[in-house]
Amino acid sequence: MTIEAHQTPAVPGPEIDVPFPPYATGLSAPAAPPREPGQAPIPASGAWRDGDDPGRRQFADLGAFDLEAGGRLPAVRAAYETWGRLAPDGSNAVLVLHALTGDSHVTGDAGPGHVTAGWWQDLVGPGLPIDTDRYFVVAPNALGGCQGTTGPASTAPDGQPWGGRFPFVTTRDQVAVEVALARELGIDGWELVIGGSMGGLRALEWAIQGPEAGIEVRNVAAIATTAQVGGDQIAWSHPQLAAIRADAGFRDGDYYDAPDDAGPHRGLAIARQIAHATYRTSSELDTRFGRLPQGGENPFDGGRFAVQSYLDHHGDKLARRFDANAYLVLTESMNSHDLGRDRGGVELALSGITARTLVVAVDSDRLFPPEQSARLVRGIPGADPLRIITSDYGHDGFLVEGDQLAPLVAEFLAGP
Repeated sequence: MTIEAHQTPAVPGPEIDVPFPPYATGLSAPAAPPREPGQAPIPASGAWRDGDDPGRRQFADLGAFDLEAGGRLPAVRAAYETWGRLAPDGSNAVLVLHALTGDSHVTGDAGPGHVTAGWWQDLVGPGLPIDTDRYFVVAPNALGGCQGTTGPASTAPDGQPWGGRFPFVTTRDQVAVEVALARELGIDGWELVIGGSMGGLRALEWAIQGPEAGIEVRNVAAIATTAQVGGDQIAWSHPQLAAIRADAGFRDGDYYDAPDDAGPHRGLAIARQIAHATYRTSSELDTRFGRLPQGGENPFDGGRFAVQSYLDHHGDKLARRFDANAYLVLTESMNSHDLGRDRGGVELALSGITARTLVVAVDSDRLFPPEQSARLVRGIPGADPLRIITSDYGHDGFLVEGDQLAPLVAEFLAGP
């Protein structure tokens, strides 16, 4: 039997996010994928920690927060980046919100303090739709994340990392922290709040919580997102979080003192592989990889198909730059997302949004399908007609298809 070999490209696609919640623990560690020759060991956590190079990050200490689910954080620090200058009347502020495994580094090169380049380089910068010569752009790292804002890798009051003790946080808690950050920065209104996927969940919450807190939200852009995370998204999250908790290196979330290669990187990598399959489409994976084996490997003798190598690559990349506990906390926060909770239901909540709203869906998105975006357009009084990105890349289209998304945002910002 002869099979044509395939070599996974060096840059196999962008990074992204997904929604998910809690599950089992105490099982044996999943098998590790093969490591490429010469690859460095994997740290117990890829979180940014105190003492690391801050890069472009700035920090704001925002005090204590009581959380929606009943917990309390005695001190919250927000990490964020800014571009441009705030106008004297504060009228040019734009808030950009990242997806699950994103961070505050929206635009700019990789370098000290930032292991990856900006994730929305086509959208934010001088002369681009979110023009940093015109707007004052703020991008915070979400509460519960691992890139400088308070999260499981942060130091708790006892001097040790929060680890598995970090409390449950919701999308509304994350927005409450961002509201406090806006006040700290002297911002009493946003010209635009924009986010994709998990960032879109927060953008929609901002459309309600911002005005309730006295911060005007004039325009909202909700990209590849939903008003309410549903059963299908929660179902996809279940095996992802189970994989992390099943990893023997997880140690109930208290693994930060583990040596390289002894943390929960296997479980985190498997979680990423499951998630990544939901970010892409069956047609893309079939067209790109089909049944080709990975170069130099025989799937009929212990080797991998090319698509398996591709997923191994993405799992390994995330394990080196992210934190397993943060993945749990953020995916559980996504599962908490329901605009209608305690607001009379989703439709009533949507009807109360006063901001002019742009909703963009990806036609091939199987994580947040276009019909979920259409629900937003039907329910928000100030929503423009639904805009559609045509893509073979599925959910990842909101990051990959910058040539389609950028004109939509530019047109929206230009006015009705």
